[in-house]
Amino acid sequence: MIEGSCCCGAVKFELLAQPALMGTCHCSRCRKAGASTIVFVKKGDLRWIEGREEVALYQPAPPYKYGRCFCRICGSSLGEILSEEETFPIAANALDGELEVRNSFHEFVGEKPGWSEICDGAKQSEGHPA
Repeated sequence: MIEGSCCCGAVKFELLAQPALMGTCHCSRCRKAGASTIVFVKKGDLRWIEGREEVALYQPAPPYKYGRCFCRICGSSLGEILSEEETFPIAANALDGELEVRNSFHEFVGEKPGWSEICDGAKQSEGHPA
């Protein structure tokens, strides 16, 4: 079991299983949200402990379709933690425990700023991975 939370502790949850996949998005939206490294979790593996009502959703204007969740008190990025999909990404930085999974891809590397260096051997793609 892996615990997760926001910076102020108002939002607390746990994962009943290790995430299956980790990746890093270099698009401007993920960078501005402050959480470009994400892990993919199954809906059934997420259990809320407290503070679900403190999670706010920012829904962008088209053509973007993926909303970003954050704690309405401290602003911590939580990825797509309110998603109703069977599998969805959450911000790796919101997890408090150790992860067994390691980064396996970098997406939108064409939007990566020059000061950001990719220092692992994970697969890179200009957009979403195939």
